[in-house]
Amino acid sequence: MSQRLLLSFALWASCSPGSAGAVLAALSQPSVRCRASRYPVAVDCSWTPLGAPNSTRATSFIATYRLGLATQQQSRPCLQPTPQATQCTIPHVHLFSMEPYVLNVTAVHPSGASSSLLAFVAERIIKPDPPEGVRLRAAGKRLQVFWHPPASWPFPDIFSLKYRVRYRRHGASHFRQVGPIEATSFTLRAAQPRANYCVQVSAQDLTNYGKPSDWSLPGQSEGTPIIPEEGLGS
Repeated sequence: MSQRLLLSFALWASCSPGSAGAVLAALSQPSVRCRASRYPVAVDCSWTPLGAPNSTRATSFIATYRLGLATQQQSRPCLQPTPQATQCTIPHVHLFSMEPYVLNVTAVHPSGASSSLLAFVAERIIKPDPPEGVRLRAAGKRLQVFWHPPASWPFPDIFSLKYRVRYRRHGASHFRQVGPIEATSFTLRAAQPRANYCVQVSAQDLTNYGKPSDWSLPGQSEGTPIIPEEGLGS
């Protein structure tokens, strides 16, 4: 039986058929997503409750996870700051597991309860936060770019990152991009003297797991700050 079929069956079985309350509960299933921006320390998950119909009371959530699709596997709590919180943390990621994690988020509200399941492999949802402290230093026709790994990435010396740099001169319509770069600096050797450049950096796991980060904030000159252009970002 396929993973998708197993999960679909489990989700169907969590609702009582033939009940109007179950239909209302199904409409309020939280939309769940997870991201490993602190790999391998933790996976952070969050969800968007779709709203309990005709309810003025706050919805609470029960978040649990297990490693493996088998329902007899032990479930553990996904750590929430409060029962009403819409985020939780799975600590101590099991590295390179052949079994996926299965997160179960149950919304409890006056009209009943509804659950959403999300299966994922930790390495496939790696997405670092953007690099930090991007700064520029002009030296004649060279523009040196420096940055730091995201502070949320716990072990950059062990779980290394690679970077891409995009840049454009003020007034240009398109970015140019270089990379991947394993260092935390880059020199643009054909920069126009005294020209204003917008430079941003993106990070990704060195071994290509997951997705690249969003682009960093535009780099700041070590002399005069560069004013970010409108429309820049991820």
